[in-house]
Amino acid sequence: MDARLARVLDDLHREGRAHDDPLADRLLRLRNMTPDAARLISTLIRARRATSVLEIGTSNGYSAIWFADALRDTGGRLTTVDIDADRVTAALANLERAGVLGYADVLHGDGADTLAATPDASVDLVVLDAERPAYVDYWPHLRRVLRPYGILAVDNAVSHRAQVAAFRELLASQHEFAVDLHEVGDGVLTGIRIR
Repeated sequence: MDARLARVLDDLHREGRAHDDPLADRLLRLRNMTPDAARLISTLIRARRATSVLEIGTSNGYSAIWFADALRDTGGRLTTVDIDADRVTAALANLERAGVLGYADVLHGDGADTLAATPDASVDLVVLDAERPAYVDYWPHLRRVLRPYGILAVDNAVSHRAQVAAFRELLASQHEFAVDLHEVGDGVLTGIRIR
């Protein structure tokens, strides 16, 4: 990670915490991924040599910067989607400021619609960091778009354990996935498609 990118990430993390801490309404918060969770997923991108990553829940682009940096190393590309137009605008500016916009497509839209439009077996890694109750409904498309040995990474699996519980049970019931919970940051649930 170069110094410019590290500075942008540090600034965004600090700004995100300052923005979110006084807000009671979680929908008004940026709800950025923790640095440890973003670092873990970036490591998975590099280890998998992923060239196609889909992130649902862009916010201001904090985690997208981590992922685009990893994809710069693998020669890949990130597609990240958010339903909030202002956050998409902020993410574009932040990715540009970090010098990694050339490795990302930032879409304004609904995560379910984006998943539905994604071709079969075309994604190496999917990151879910959006409205957790929707994840179970995403399942048929998540399974369809992942390549063999593709990875599903779900943020907030410890901090919002109850909201992720139904999806975790669903994922664990799928025998073609190796499932693990990583207690880093707010918790990252991973499922690797092994069959």
